[in-house]
Amino acid sequence: MPDKCQILLTNDDGIRSPGLWAAAEGLSALGYVHVVAPREQQTGMGRSLPTSSDGIIIPQKLTVHGKEWMVYAVGGTPAQAVLHGILEVMPSPPDLVVSGINYGENLGTSVTVSGTVGAALEAASLGIPALAASLQVPSHYYMSYATEVDFSAARHFVALFARKILEQGLPPDVDVLKLDVPDSATPETPWEITRQSRQRYYRPLKPMRQSWEEPGTVGYELAVRLEDETHDSDIYTLLVKQHVSVAALSIDMTTRTSKEEIIRLWA
Repeated sequence: MPDKCQILLTNDDGIRSPGLWAAAEGLSALGYVHVVAPREQQTGMGRSLPTSSDGIIIPQKLTVHGKEWMVYAVGGTPAQAVLHGILEVMPSPPDLVVSGINYGENLGTSVTVSGTVGAALEAASLGIPALAASLQVPSHYYMSYATEVDFSAARHFVALFARKILEQGLPPDVDVLKLDVPDSATPETPWEITRQSRQRYYRPLKPMRQSWEEPGTVGYELAVRLEDETHDSDIYTLLVKQHVSVAALSIDMTTRTSKEEIIRLWA
């Protein structure tokens, strides 16, 4: 592990999220932690880089559990917070980018929606190893800063896998480790290397309105068919085994079907 490791920490729940600060505490033993996170709640932003973001960076001093931190709140998405952190806040590129700890698991095809994973993918696109961490919580906590949520087990696993990445690096064709911790976890809970499920974790719900001229947003509900899941998927590992899921993601989204097979189908 490099001396005086430089770690960039962000999340999609905002600069004052207790999950962010749980991760900061866990990582502080591994090196210097630079906290650069969105000024406001940015759940569901994926890896978006909207031109409407103002990009204003506000340095703040926050006291967390008796320790004072200089942190940076960014007017932008999680992915933009990563960019501002690397390009403007940090004196040199980080050895590791960590995103989390998110309120709520990010499983299956939700990875392309998740701002937690999106921030990690932005770091990976710059060649920087990244870890995206989420904790399973009841859905009514998703957009909250609820202090009754216990992040201690998730904090343990964030520090564990951050150390592994800093000491050994990531395997070939692995750009992001996606960590999902069950709400029942303790530091002794087994962890497994998993694959991302192809199943949609949340089903979209039609807006309830009488006219298209009325405001209406698409809702979501949990809709998982466990009978369709292989036992090595992130969904099955978290929901059925209640083990910690560690999915190794690649930013190469090319299909694994050979070009010969595609050509043969269309010939």
